[in-house]
Amino acid sequence: MERKASAVWKGGLKDGKGAVSSASGVLSNTPYSFATRFEGTPGTNPEELIAAAHAGCFSMALSAQLGTANLTPESINTSATLTMEKLEAGWTITAVHLDVIAKVPGASAEAFNKAAQDAKAGCPVSKVLNAKITMNATLG
Repeated sequence: MERKASAVWKGGLKDGKGAVSSASGVLSNTPYSFATRFEGTPGTNPEELIAAAHAGCFSMALSAQLGTANLTPESINTSATLTMEKLEAGWTITAVHLDVIAKVPGASAEAFNKAAQDAKAGCPVSKVLNAKITMNATLG
């Protein structure tokens, strides 16, 4: 399985502008810039896209883990907070924290927590990140 996306950047770091696109067309020349990445200006940036990918990937992985325990989630709401810090080696994604609230009929706290921990460890996006990944998972 392969997935493709692309980016185009024009200009200098601070005054330039870029756009990201995905082969599916969901992202199509979606703009980003230094200001959207480092200055809090509205718009997307690579780190936000990684956080969204992690939240989505984890939610699916948790659904899969619950399925192996014969549990079907009613809902899984995951938000990912990515931390990027300027280290000696340069800007680095150092951590991602997942906040998870799930409604899973019939799930015990023990079964849910095991599924959540296994999903955090097994999610493909978790595996690709060289960052500390923490989580608060709540069965609602």
